[in-house]
Amino acid sequence: MKYKIKEYLNHPLSLIGFLLIVLSAVITITTIVFIVVYILVNGIPNLKPELFELEYNTDNLSMLPAIINTLYLTALTLLISVPVGVFSAVFLVEYAKKDSVFVKIIRVTNETLAGIPSIVYGLFGFLAFVIARNFGYSLIAGVLTLSIMVLPVIIRTTEEALLSVDNSYREGSYGLGAGKLRTIFKIVLPSSVSGILSGVILATGRIVGETAALIYTAGTFADTATSLMSSSRTLSVHLYCLLSEGLYTEQAYATAVVLLVFVLIINGISTMLAKKITANRSNNG
Repeated sequence: MKYKIKEYLNHPLSLIGFLLIVLSAVITITTIVFIVVYILVNGIPNLKPELFELEYNTDNLSMLPAIINTLYLTALTLLISVPVGVFSAVFLVEYAKKDSVFVKIIRVTNETLAGIPSIVYGLFGFLAFVIARNFGYSLIAGVLTLSIMVLPVIIRTTEEALLSVDNSYREGSYGLGAGKLRTIFKIVLPSSVSGILSGVILATGRIVGETAALIYTAGTFADTATSLMSSSRTLSVHLYCLLSEGLYTEQAYATAVVLLVFVLIINGISTMLAKKITANRSNNG
């Protein structure tokens, strides 16, 4: 440690770079801690039993229907986007020619879509699903819109995970007589499952925290969705609605606490699942 500090002192530019890295890390950690503590301090005292009643009304402002709608929306969106995203990445990595113009166009398009603001996806979903397909403000319109929105994230992370698998695994499988499809499903995908799950975790976080795209597609109806054509609001939209009305700040803070815990639980479960799958893979290997 003393040697490293002395080395930095002998090279001023390295010292400046090191200090900037440390400063950035301290600012980032401090900001995250401040936000989390601020939400918890203002939200926990306002958590009341009536906020978790099954039916929403103007007296209880229950968030339970929004929690249920969030689970519905997240599950359905991942059910559509994960298979499409993973198989698209498999095609790009395993089947398409590496330097083809087609693949380059797809990758540039994918990177571009990943950087588009969610409000644009919301307007697209409004025009394509709510109006053109005549779905109206509905759960299915929100699911389809979010599926398109998270696809670039899933495709990109899955592609990187597949590329990280050593080619010797593929060659060994081929040498033993396995076909390409069997090699992909038995060797390549299991070896890259942790990277794929990282993309799914990122997608899940974006789904749970999304507001702008859902206001224009799923709507803001406060009750629990009873069908795919029902208008509904998720937890993040519920939080936005409470704050926009300006009368329910305390309930909004309480909703923020539940949303924070909700995201932490989902990420924790996904991370544990990824570690368990990786550990089982290592033990079996």
